[in-house]
Amino acid sequence: MKGYYFITDSRLSIHGDLYDVTAACRAGVEIIQYRQKHETAGEFFTHALELKNLCKNSIFIINDRLDIALAVDADGLHIGQDDLPLTVVRKLMGPDKIVGVTVHSLEEAVEAQANGASYLAVSPVFATDTKSDAGAPCGPELIQKVRAACSLPIAAIGGLTMENAAGAIRAGADMFCAISAVVTSEDVSERIKRFQELYDDTINKR
Repeated sequence: MKGYYFITDSRLSIHGDLYDVTAACRAGVEIIQYRQKHETAGEFFTHALELKNLCKNSIFIINDRLDIALAVDADGLHIGQDDLPLTVVRKLMGPDKIVGVTVHSLEEAVEAQANGASYLAVSPVFATDTKSDAGAPCGPELIQKVRAACSLPIAAIGGLTMENAAGAIRAGADMFCAISAVVTSEDVSERIKRFQELYDDTINKR
C-alpha cells in the first residue's frame, strides 16, 4: 500500500463519483474508498456495486458501513473511532479482508494495530473543511510518532495539498489523500498523477 489514496466526496465533486472513480482507476490509484454519508442503504448498495465493478485493478474499500462492505464483497472496510469496534469488524469481515482505522493519537494507533487493523489513517494532518467532525489537526508530528511505534502502513488524510503533502510523506506516511484538491479539478486523473509524482519524488529524497 503506497502512493495516492483516493476517497470519494459527492458533495464536493464537480463531476460525480462515477467519473471520479473511473478517473482514479485510469490514473492507477491502488486504493479507492467509497465514502457516502447522504444515501439510503439501498442507494449506497447500488452505487457501491457499480463502483466496485470499475475497480478491477484497484483495492475497493467501503467507508463506515460494514453491511454494505459485506453485501458487495468489497476488498475492505474503513472505520473511525465512533464506528463499530475494530475487534467486532475484524471478526465479521474475516482475517483476509482489509480493515483500515482512522486514528487521532498514538494510543489509538497502537491499539488499532494490536486489534487487527490492516492500515492506519492518521487524521486530520492539517485543517480540513472536507469532514466537519474531523477534529483538530495533528500535524506531521503524529505521523512520525506512529511510524516509530507501529509497523502497519500509514495513510495521511486531512487538509493535504500539493504544497504540504510532502511534509506528511517525509514524516513516514506510506499513502496520502487529498480530497478537495482532486475532486474539484476539471481533470481528476491528471491531478491524481501530479500527486503521485509528488509522492514518488518525495520518497526518492526521503
